[in-house]
Amino acid sequence: MSSGHPGAASLSPFKEHEEPLLNIEFSNVEARNKLERRLLWKLDLRMSMLVLIYILNYIDRNNVSAARSRGLVTDLHLEGKQFAMLLSILYVGYIIMQIPSNMFLNYIGKPSLYLPACMVIWGIISALTGITYVTGVPLTRLFLGFVEAAFFPGAVFLISKWYKRDEIGLRLTILSCGNIISSSAFGALIASGILSDMNDNLGHAAWRWLFYIEGALTVFAAIIAVFILPDFPINTKWLSDDERRLVLKRMEEDAGVGDETETEQGGRCHGLYLAVTDWKVWWIALAAASQVVASSFAIYFPTLTATLGYNPTVTLLLVAPPFVCAAVVAFVNWSEELLRHSDRTQERFYHMSASYIVGIIGFIVAMCTINTAARYLSLFLMEQSNAGIMLLVAWISTSFPRPPSKRAVCFSLINSIQQLGSIAGSYVWQSNWGPTYRYSYGICLAASSISITMCWVFRQHLKTLNRKLEEEEREKGIKERGFRYLL
Repeated sequence: MSSGHPGAASLSPFKEHEEPLLNIEFSNVEARNKLERRLLWKLDLRMSMLVLIYILNYIDRNNVSAARSRGLVTDLHLEGKQFAMLLSILYVGYIIMQIPSNMFLNYIGKPSLYLPACMVIWGIISALTGITYVTGVPLTRLFLGFVEAAFFPGAVFLISKWYKRDEIGLRLTILSCGNIISSSAFGALIASGILSDMNDNLGHAAWRWLFYIEGALTVFAAIIAVFILPDFPINTKWLSDDERRLVLKRMEEDAGVGDETETEQGGRCHGLYLAVTDWKVWWIALAAASQVVASSFAIYFPTLTATLGYNPTVTLLLVAPPFVCAAVVAFVNWSEELLRHSDRTQERFYHMSASYIVGIIGFIVAMCTINTAARYLSLFLMEQSNAGIMLLVAWISTSFPRPPSKRAVCFSLINSIQQLGSIAGSYVWQSNWGPTYRYSYGICLAASSISITMCWVFRQHLKTLNRKLEEEEREKGIKERGFRYLL
């Protein structure tokens, strides 16, 4: 980075006399690689905190599903579609707050304080759910959505500020494995212990203890996260001068332009304008929302395992194996081979679609039989579609690279629209469609097929944009290959 680089004067603590050393150091490939390996190792250790936060995020969001069969519905006198409303009301605040939250995060540049602060608030709200009654629970769920909205788009944006495009896929897979584990595996194991052993302790029902304990765990983890999570490269205090310069250089090399002030134009809302006027954002958001509808079975997993005919404790324990299996397969097979291969080949769509097709096979099996073993096997197959969702998130994170203000809004806008699928998915699993839920599985099958089709259209458009970029380079006589969209 030369002293004439735009924004260089503001990149404290850079010093002008150190710029020549920077060029010499980065021209030494061996020295740079050694520094880069050390940097990534340090960064990965700190970013691993996001996995724990994601686990707690989903546990606090989905614990009502575990509490459903152990007194929550009876104590609150819920009837008809009221439980589905209890699930879906969370996403009202979740959708509304994601865009302003990520814009605010990009403005303050302090995720190490902002994300844990939001964690403390949602942990307290989750715990308060245990002391509320008929009108109070929907309100706490509503406010929980407002605060939880900060985490996932903020985490993806934070990762995109540190890692190159060929590194993001694996990191987002590791993060998403936290989602798989927490969605029902880890959460169900905790819930089964609390719900089976703590009923009427101190006069409180077991489902209320579920909210108290899991909310307290979130607050405790938030305090630890303050001291572990990084901020952005420009203001993270534990980076050495060499490491800071290397991070910024890596991001500049990856996209052909820097990731700080180099591409920013206009006021604070210019990134919002760029995002909402880009049709690609809306298209891929709707494709993602469709796949979320297809994945809505995860919210009702305890209900689906209950159709196998076992008692409530065994039902919750049966939730765990499909999710544990999905996490292992996603990480060992899909993430290590599929995602690494996807990163190497710079290809996303076909790898993602292969995962979705496995899930579709699971839907078909569940629709065609009432055999207990076959239906339980189908749950394992459905869960494998999570690897495709990981790839979709990785694809989105690399399809809107610059400027950072637009990227921040894109992540939150897409995730907001995506959660419309969660609202719709809350009503897919109506109790009068059980115990076979054939209509529900049919809706999921159709939604996944729509998502695959829309992603194919998105891929074809990016392919056209890449051809235009190649033509521009030829016309200008540029021999070095520049930025290309991943397909």
